[in-house]
Amino acid sequence: MKKLLLSAAVLAMSTSFAMADTVRLGTEGAYPPYNFINDNGEVDGFERELGDELCKRAEKDCEWVTNDWDSIIPNLVSGNYDAIIAGMSITPEREEVVDFTQNYTPPSPSAYAALSADVDLDGGVVAAQTGTIQAAHIATTGATLLEFATPDETVAAVRNGEADAVLSDKDFLIPLVEDSNGDMVFVGEDIPLGGGIGMAFRESDPELRADFDAAIQSMKDDGTLNELIIKWLGEDSPRF
Repeated sequence: MKKLLLSAAVLAMSTSFAMADTVRLGTEGAYPPYNFINDNGEVDGFERELGDELCKRAEKDCEWVTNDWDSIIPNLVSGNYDAIIAGMSITPEREEVVDFTQNYTPPSPSAYAALSADVDLDGGVVAAQTGTIQAAHIATTGATLLEFATPDETVAAVRNGEADAVLSDKDFLIPLVEDSNGDMVFVGEDIPLGGGIGMAFRESDPELRADFDAAIQSMKDDGTLNELIIKWLGEDSPRF
């Protein structure tokens, strides 16, 4: 009986250690081409391929967790997953709450898209996703900010007349504009915002952050990160 109890205890400890070694990657799953849910119901996109490769290089077993954007940082801090890899730009405000790796994309321009080239970007209604650098930027202009929980809703607001324009990452808007058969157009100048996109970690996990930071650096060094950027974000997207 003692041997059985000891075996059970050892098994429980081993299971616990195995669970502790699994890194849970939190993403939105609604921001193509960075992250989205494919036809098989799985996380896909640039950050899925990138995250899987980073886990290999960091020698971590990883699993993917999806979470709504508006609560993605609070749920990291509360322990629902161990890292965020979700098209999150590095900003001073976010760095007060979480620790970022170095960026895995350079700062990428944001852009306005609308149904007409003559919309009023300064005094009109502009849609953006809640909690993004684009929403923060609009709040500093004379435009009226209309916030939505998902990026698709921001584009829908323009299409149905709720908003005059949408401000988002240009990488996200390019395929939507190109596939609109001329219904949507880019308006105004591109706007550089943020310090590039990085992985976010709890401030209490510096060693885990360092492991992934080293993996990102190794992909920069051997050119594989640029290859992924070109594959998923296009030839014209900024790269290292």
